[in-house]
Amino acid sequence: MSTKVAVVTGSNKGIGLAIVRALCKEFQGDVYITARDVGRGQEAVKSLNSEELKPMFHQLDINDLNSITAAAAFFKDKYGGVDVLVNNAGIAFKVADTTPFDVQAEVTLKTNIFATRDMLTHFMPIIKAGGRVVNVSSVVGSRTLNKCSAALQQRFRSEDITEEELMGLMQQFVDLTKKNQHKQGGWPEAAYGVSKTGLTTLSMILARRLSRERPNDGILLNACCPGWVRTDMAGDKAPKSPDEGAITPVYLALLPPGATEPHGKFVSEKEVQPW
Repeated sequence: MSTKVAVVTGSNKGIGLAIVRALCKEFQGDVYITARDVGRGQEAVKSLNSEELKPMFHQLDINDLNSITAAAAFFKDKYGGVDVLVNNAGIAFKVADTTPFDVQAEVTLKTNIFATRDMLTHFMPIIKAGGRVVNVSSVVGSRTLNKCSAALQQRFRSEDITEEELMGLMQQFVDLTKKNQHKQGGWPEAAYGVSKTGLTTLSMILARRLSRERPNDGILLNACCPGWVRTDMAGDKAPKSPDEGAITPVYLALLPPGATEPHGKFVSEKEVQPW
């Protein structure tokens, strides 16, 4: 039996580190902290070592395609693939940030949807039978969806939207913000929200593809909202601790063998939410 392995992106701090902490306690296998910065990643390993937990580390910058392909090759070579993948890496501008909206849109979508899609493109083929894929999205994505035009809502909720169409819509949003025409195009003024609408929709598209292309492999892929969590990104006014924020992502990462649902859903507080 090959050793099982769980990989969490953007996990040197915040919710990602809390997910690693929980997996170290509950997952039967190796658990990897990944981070852009090697020093920060190794510090995170040490911080969990002090709690008598033994995560491992691999450098991974989801905005760098070479870093993604190198990591995928490493896990395929060492473990024969990946059993649990949690796509947690993401960014958000603070409310008070004065960066022009079109720049916020481009930077936010680059990481939260385009880079995460790159991760999925390269890691989905190496997800082992019985694997679990969890995309950390946000309820803000659902709220933003409801603020989009009826035509956009219809596409995002459609069962036949393709990955290519979705990415085209995401790029359209970025392009329209540069001309300040996104509102005329049916989009709200919400870069983070649009990125998470895209990520949840992408999760549903990929889950449908798994059901078609690997129907007997029992892989479950879902998007989730960890809730409003006290992190550098969300601020210190949030009601949840990182460990509380990790509960739903970890629940989805550890769905028991043989489970058939949830799959292709958006989950919050361990419950499937309407989309």
